[in-house]
Amino acid sequence: MGAVYRAADLRLSGRICAVKEVLPALTESSATPEELEQIAEQFRTEASTLARLDHPNLPKVSDYFSIGGREYLVMDFVEGKDLQEILQEAQRRGERLSEAQVLAYASQLLDALEYMHSQNPPVVHRDIKPSNIKVTPRGTVKLVDFGLVKILRTNDSRTVTVVQGRGTVAYTPLEQYGGDTGFTDCRSDIYSLAATLYHLLCGQPPADAKERFLRPGLLIPIRQLNPDVSPRVERAIFRALSMHPSERPSSAREFREMLFGSDLRIYPPTPSTLLMPPDPPVRSWGAVFKENSLLIAAAGILLLIAFVISVI
Repeated sequence: MGAVYRAADLRLSGRICAVKEVLPALTESSATPEELEQIAEQFRTEASTLARLDHPNLPKVSDYFSIGGREYLVMDFVEGKDLQEILQEAQRRGERLSEAQVLAYASQLLDALEYMHSQNPPVVHRDIKPSNIKVTPRGTVKLVDFGLVKILRTNDSRTVTVVQGRGTVAYTPLEQYGGDTGFTDCRSDIYSLAATLYHLLCGQPPADAKERFLRPGLLIPIRQLNPDVSPRVERAIFRALSMHPSERPSSAREFREMLFGSDLRIYPPTPSTLLMPPDPPVRSWGAVFKENSLLIAAAGILLLIAFVISVI
């Protein structure tokens, strides 16, 4: 599909960036001038859309250009390790990633997806997997590698893309196997994220969608591989891994609610969770009595009067 280079910005001294080189879908020898121009126009459409995205969990695309028939995106260079590396390090220590840690990653990823899917037109990543998710030294999760981004058109079930990619098998929903002939939408990203969470919690990727279609029941229950995972999280991930898109959560927000339930507020605040009213402060009984001493005294006097009257 291409390559990503770490580069120094010669105009802004000290800035390190990433340059994504996108290989052409058609070679110059086999493409007509009209096809080459169409490819270039598609790339410009995608690149300009990515450049407008501005979210803390996405690398910022700052420029794009073409050289020798190849297209390039310039974006923030993200320091840190990807989730594939983090998982492998834990496995070498004989450990698992905890459910709380994985859900903390999921919270930030869902926030990024809510933002992307709410664009007009919506932007779908189509290649969410552990190696495309980086965690910075400060703990910020970044969804990287936009090589397979699709820009959904409201008047066309097909989508516009520069790269004719199909994602990575273990994380790819069945509808994405059709390339541009298949319909992919926001629920395709939901499937890929669920497959990623399954891998992080179980230490192994789920059975791929094509094999599951041919052999129903092939998907191993999460709690069979990791009994520390809660039933709620297992149910949410299995729902998001449904073969048919209509059976999955319809949005990132719905998937968030299924994953977190009443525990939503214990994870880092996001634009979605910031809309929720804060929990009331926990106060001691002594403080409550002190703040309402007059009311309590009045209630006591009334009770005493009622008692005296009843005796008389």
